[in-house]
Amino acid sequence: MRIGIDIDGVISNFNDELLKEYINHDKNLRNTGIINENADHIFRGMFDWSKEENDNFYYNNIERIAKKLKPLWKAKETIKQLRKEENEIYIISSRDNGEYTNPYEMTINWLRDNDIEYDKLILTDKRQKGKICKENNVDIMIDDSINNCMDVSENGIKVLLMATRFNNKRAEFERVSNWNDIYNKIKKMYPKQKQEKISVILDTDTYNECDDQFALSYLLKSQDRFNIEAITIAPYHHENDISIEEGQEKSYQEVLKICNWCGYNPKNKVFKGSTDYIKNGYNEENEAVKKIIETALKNEKTYIMAIGAITNIALAIIKKPKIIDRIEIVWLGGNSILNKYNDEFNFRQDIDAVRKVFDSKVKLTIIPCKNVASELRTTIYEIEHHLRGKGELNNYLCDKFYNDKIHGIKIRRVLWDISTVAYLINREWFETSKINCPNINEDTSYELNNNNNIITIVNYINVDSVYEDMFKKFLKT
Repeated sequence: MRIGIDIDGVISNFNDELLKEYINHDKNLRNTGIINENADHIFRGMFDWSKEENDNFYYNNIERIAKKLKPLWKAKETIKQLRKEENEIYIISSRDNGEYTNPYEMTINWLRDNDIEYDKLILTDKRQKGKICKENNVDIMIDDSINNCMDVSENGIKVLLMATRFNNKRAEFERVSNWNDIYNKIKKMYPKQKQEKISVILDTDTYNECDDQFALSYLLKSQDRFNIEAITIAPYHHENDISIEEGQEKSYQEVLKICNWCGYNPKNKVFKGSTDYIKNGYNEENEAVKKIIETALKNEKTYIMAIGAITNIALAIIKKPKIIDRIEIVWLGGNSILNKYNDEFNFRQDIDAVRKVFDSKVKLTIIPCKNVASELRTTIYEIEHHLRGKGELNNYLCDKFYNDKIHGIKIRRVLWDISTVAYLINREWFETSKINCPNINEDTSYELNNNNNIITIVNYINVDSVYEDMFKKFLKT
């Protein structure tokens, strides 16, 4: 479900803070205090100020006041919970009304500083929220303005009116008084349904390392959650190893083998991709790129799990830029923003492809490798305990874990790639934050900025929950 939420008076304590400022200024002005407790608003008859006095104070101080607002009780926690429950949060505010120097930057900073999660931020002038909600397929809007609620309702969208002292005379909309109330009303209006399948593409360098085989198997064992549109083969190359073309073929055959063990028909589902990198001038529209574009244009929303070099996806965006509004990428790549360098396999293979994706402003979630996905370390003893002797696929995965024939015999490994599949199965297993998409320096390090290109970055994975779910599914026939 897509939930629209106003900021001032709904997420923030705007009315309380503004009233404090007015009372303090009134003491310096005439010290007559509130003369009308039942006024329509603070600046409409509550104090005995002239229009000029009100306008001078309001317009000279509103930006300062807005920057120091605080979230209302339980606002941050409830919004976070709603997102974990697969709802999309669209913050829709009338701050683009000429009252602020740079309303978008100010709002982005305030949301970040107060840890407010969201999927999209839209700033508008007044009397536009109904149109915006309709254009963005918002299911329900939460606002404290009667006029906004009327406008939204007239566009056929449900509303919840956040109760304030200034709208308590109106009863035509369902009212809420706090964020606990909001959560309960939404759950009552939209009881949790069976989780709908989502359309996905897995972009994988399958033969590169054994975690790809685990991720592909996990995906195929989770078809109650996923409508698998395609499995596309990403390029990979190790020095003194097979060529990219040879790696493509080995990955392709590996996908077919695992699909067969999982009882999944791979016909018209598996597509070979790029045989070189964008950084080397590669620009071909291969089968994988064509399939990504075709799928994105066909569906309202397609999720792409990228667990290798992001070349295929970057090329699809270059060839057909309009797909960025119809895809969401979950990419395992790079390292934590706290790490100095991104000298990580998926990242360094095709840094130009990473830059293309970052610059496109596509909806993007990054699962960093070092310090985040690296927590998915397990041992051959745990793998053998759960899987050995329980089917041909599971025996094969045990063998690949112990010796993938590329990186040698290992007692401990990180199954990095399963993170992307798990993220789309249950986001409650992950803690994330919103950041401005960083610049990539020549030394591969990230440089933070204020470009207003907001992406999601994963900070923590509940490893136990991921492995518990994966092992449970691997034991299903």
